[in-house]
Amino acid sequence: MSSNTEVHSFGIEPITCHAWNADRTRLALSPNNNEVHIYSYSGDRWEKTAELKEHFQRVTGIDWAPNSNRIVTSGADRNAYVWVEEGGNWKPTLVILRINRAATYVKWSPDENKFAVASGARLISICYFEKENDWWVSKHIKKPLRSTVTSIDWHPNNVLIAAGSTDFKARVFSSYVKEVEPKPAATVWGKKMTFANIMAEFSSGGGGWVHSVSFSANGERLAWVGHDASVSIADGANSMIMTTIKTSFLPFMACSWIGESSVLVAGHDCTPMVFTYTGGKVQYSCKLDQEGQAKATKFNAMKHFQSMDTRGQAAEGNSINLNTTHQNTITQVCVYSGTKAGVNKISTSGVDGKLVVWDFKV
Repeated sequence: MSSNTEVHSFGIEPITCHAWNADRTRLALSPNNNEVHIYSYSGDRWEKTAELKEHFQRVTGIDWAPNSNRIVTSGADRNAYVWVEEGGNWKPTLVILRINRAATYVKWSPDENKFAVASGARLISICYFEKENDWWVSKHIKKPLRSTVTSIDWHPNNVLIAAGSTDFKARVFSSYVKEVEPKPAATVWGKKMTFANIMAEFSSGGGGWVHSVSFSANGERLAWVGHDASVSIADGANSMIMTTIKTSFLPFMACSWIGESSVLVAGHDCTPMVFTYTGGKVQYSCKLDQEGQAKATKFNAMKHFQSMDTRGQAAEGNSINLNTTHQNTITQVCVYSGTKAGVNKISTSGVDGKLVVWDFKV
C-alpha cells in the first residue's frame, strides 16, 4: 500500500473531534474546548467562517449530515445541539438527552432522520424529530450496558447500532423507532428488532476498554479496537464468529473499514495502520507512514523521557519530534473520499492539533 499525505495544522491545541460537509469544502472541528469552529477552504488555506458556542463544557462529538447539511454536536455538559444553517448563520436547537453524565460521542443515522448519543451515563440516547411538538426527543438504550459508552456506529439499514464501552465489550442493538421509520427486514444479526433489543454481544477476552467500533459497508461485519492494542472482528454472516489479534503496539483509539476486508486503525503509535480480515483471521498489514518509523519513534521517546528523568526536564537540543506525520495520539479516523467498501482518502486528527488527509490505494 502506498499513501500520500496532506497535512493541515490548526494550532497547538488538540483537536477533540472533526467532521466534513458533503463536498469536503468545509470542516467543523473542536479545539479541545466548548467551541466548534467552521472552516472553509479558500485558495491554499483554511479560513474560519463561524464559531458555534452554545456548549458550556468541552465538545466531545461532531457529525455533519451530508444530505440535510445539519450539524449535531455533543458535549461534556450533557447536552446535544442540532445546528441548521440559515443565511450564513448557524442556529442551534437544544436536544433533551435526559442523561446525568457527559455525552461522549454523536453520530447521524444513514437516513439522517435520527442520531445517537453515547454517554457516561451507561446508556445511548436515540434522538429523533417529533413533528407534532416541533422538537427533538430521545429514547434510551440501557441494558446490559454497565459502563461508559465510548463510541457508536450505524448499520447501513438505519436501525441497528454498534456500541463500544469501557466494560470491555462491543454490542449491537436495535434502535427501531416506529414513529419515524418502517418495520425493518431481518439481517444477519437477527430478526427481532424491537427498540433497545440487544442483537449481539462480544468480548475480546482482555481487559481493554473498547474505544471505537465500525460496521463494514454491507453491515455484515463489525470491527472494534481496544486499549489493550487489540483488533477484533465479528462476522455476522458466518455464525457471528469472532476473532481477535492482540498486538505489541500502543493502545488503539479509532478504527474504520476501508475495504471489504481491510480495517484502518490508529491511536497512541501516532500512525494509521491497516489490518486485513482473511480466512476468518485478523492480520497486521502495514502502516501508512513509511516502514521503519516505529523504531525511530520509540527511540526518540525513550531518549526524551531518559533526559527528563536524569535532569528533571528535557535537555536542550534533544530532538523530541517523532518520525511520523502525526506528532501525538490519533483520536479520530473519518472516511474522506469513497465509502467503507472502497476508501480513496481518509482523514485523521489528534492531540497534536493536526488534521491529515491520507490518499492511498489498497
